[in-house]
Amino acid sequence: MAGQLGGTPILILKEGSERTRGKDAQSRNILAAKTIANSVKSTLGPKGMDKMLVDSMGDVVITNDGATILKEMDIEHPAAKMMVEIAKTQDNEVGDGTTSAVVIGGELLKRAEDLLEQEVHPTLIVTGYRLAAEKAYEVLKKMAKTVKPDDTKTLKKIATTSMTGKGAEVARELLTNLAVESVRAIAEPGGRVDTDHIKLEKKTGGSKDDTVLIKGMLIDKERVHSGMPKLVEDAKIVLINTAMEIEKTEVDAKIEITSPDQMKAFLDEEENMLKSMVDKVTESGANVLFCQKGIDDLAQHYLAKAGVMAVRRVKESDMKKLASATGGKVLTTLEEIRADDLGYAGTVEEKKIGGDEMIFVENCQNPKSVSILLRGGTEHVVDELERGMYDALRVTACAVEDGKYVAGGGATEIELALRLREYAATVGGREQLAIQAFADAVEVIPRALAENAGLDPIDVLVALRSEHESGNKYAGLDMTKGEPADMIKASVIEPLRIKTQAISSATESATMILRIDDVIASSAQPGGGMPPGGGMPPGGGMPPGGMGGMEGMGEY
Repeated sequence: MAGQLGGTPILILKEGSERTRGKDAQSRNILAAKTIANSVKSTLGPKGMDKMLVDSMGDVVITNDGATILKEMDIEHPAAKMMVEIAKTQDNEVGDGTTSAVVIGGELLKRAEDLLEQEVHPTLIVTGYRLAAEKAYEVLKKMAKTVKPDDTKTLKKIATTSMTGKGAEVARELLTNLAVESVRAIAEPGGRVDTDHIKLEKKTGGSKDDTVLIKGMLIDKERVHSGMPKLVEDAKIVLINTAMEIEKTEVDAKIEITSPDQMKAFLDEEENMLKSMVDKVTESGANVLFCQKGIDDLAQHYLAKAGVMAVRRVKESDMKKLASATGGKVLTTLEEIRADDLGYAGTVEEKKIGGDEMIFVENCQNPKSVSILLRGGTEHVVDELERGMYDALRVTACAVEDGKYVAGGGATEIELALRLREYAATVGGREQLAIQAFADAVEVIPRALAENAGLDPIDVLVALRSEHESGNKYAGLDMTKGEPADMIKASVIEPLRIKTQAISSATESATMILRIDDVIASSAQPGGGMPPGGGMPPGGGMPPGGMGGMEGMGEY
């Protein structure tokens, strides 16, 4: 980029910087975003396929979870990175619907591209999209049905819908029951649910059907001493976050010992200090001890002698969960353990699971933290099971918190498109073109569901539209028969938040990308991998122009 002054060029940007302007910049950004959306589109719905991702270390991930796929992909293009952000937001907010959100975002940009070619100004498209999004929230709220936290039947349907088409589908019945049960166990009176209080612990071995819910905590540790009991019933639990060891002095201190008697007295005193620590624990009536830091060998011996089961180096997050599961308090000092600081559990037992010892803290009175132990044949199966379970938990939690759900299977999107087209007719000017484009974009969801199921997308869309126009607003795509069916009756339902969040993040990202008309990419510094000019070094894989057919997805 250079200015001209009296015949002398003035360099404003560093040499080797690349600048793309106007239509060219827009089409490159849109292409990058569309490519990302297309990469996850085939995973959508119950007939969606999985992706195998291999990273530079050779680690393999097999999944059809949109957020995981995009997180694992090494993405270079700045506009493509914004699409990944959509998936992250959706995952953090709702936990499911990540693929839908990204696909809608990509489709909004694709439709905008057609309008740009018709010389519609990007600002007008942005205004139209925002109007359409506002209207969409209105329509969605009207369509939503109510669910109460104690309506387990409906909550199970919501959890089942989120698991359909995932690797976790095989043991769907069992897993949805666990998801609903655990969310209801930790729900607070106001309906707030913090899914961080549900711990997912995975172990390879057994099969998916061996997955269990523990009404309490599961800790991937073992007893510190083999002399301790393996099973403690009617457990009174003390939780401490300081070490049961002799503390070194803060200042540098020198102790001069001149005779063997003094040495013996010194060691005896250390032993007494440790013994008194253990006495404090036993005097409080506790018979199980969880310690966040270390436990001295001698203290272990005394604890074992007193019949106390102890576990050391428990993670801080696990200590907090133990406190909310057992009703105990995490103590910073052993000086004063009161009876009401102790937690309670029916049983604390060490069991061998998949070759490792684990501590089960079960049968707590009113656990506000629960654990789910996931089992599966291989590591990849267990990982995918965890992702499916996470989605089901988050989705159930959203339904409990908001108390609203809508029909799945593309029914909501078709109804939304219909209402938006009606709305577009009432809006004058060029914005109505953008609102119509938004309505067309939303229909990408039923279209993709049909494509992934091997059906003709046009036939499916026509059939669904005619159902909705005749007033059947819950008509969605029945995957097995390939024809419209009532999704509420078919138990295909999703929380309202999945839809509203997907539309808001997709609209925001699409409008942000549309407003960009100039991309200025600075060059990499010498020695920083890429030579000036944006090309790769000889033999470095990619030619300077990026990849064929994926223009703009190359280096920036």
